[in-house]
Amino acid sequence: MKNQIKTEIVINASKEKVFSILTNLQDYEKWNPFIIKSQGEPFEGSRIINTMMNGEKTVTFKPRLVKVKKNKTFEWLGHLGFKGLFDGHHYFHIKEVSENQINLIHGENFSGILSSFVLKKIGEQTRKNFVAMNEALKLQAEKKNDN
Repeated sequence: MKNQIKTEIVINASKEKVFSILTNLQDYEKWNPFIIKSQGEPFEGSRIINTMMNGEKTVTFKPRLVKVKKNKTFEWLGHLGFKGLFDGHHYFHIKEVSENQINLIHGENFSGILSSFVLKKIGEQTRKNFVAMNEALKLQAEKKNDN
């Protein structure tokens, strides 16, 4: 697909732990360098409020959670302005490798009449942000529980 960003990372933690971190939206500001604040409840159909850092700017958007499958999938759909202008279907897919190792597939599919134009401007920075979030999630998930 032309208008997509897809990243992957292996995390040495259980699918339960990774899913728990991804869906604990209130703690994003403690570890996440990309989505620096998130509010809402992680239930399918609910609307959440995400504030993301893209370069030097912060952008707040209010996507709707479209798929939440415990320990497997966490997805939302957001729009810039109105539906059909620039839409993003953001996803996290957790693939279990072993009991304490997962492969996280993290990406976004973009559509809408401005998608190609906007991605040319922000695509590379957005990819870097996804990778930074993946690496921060890995660090968070691989921490020992000895606080």
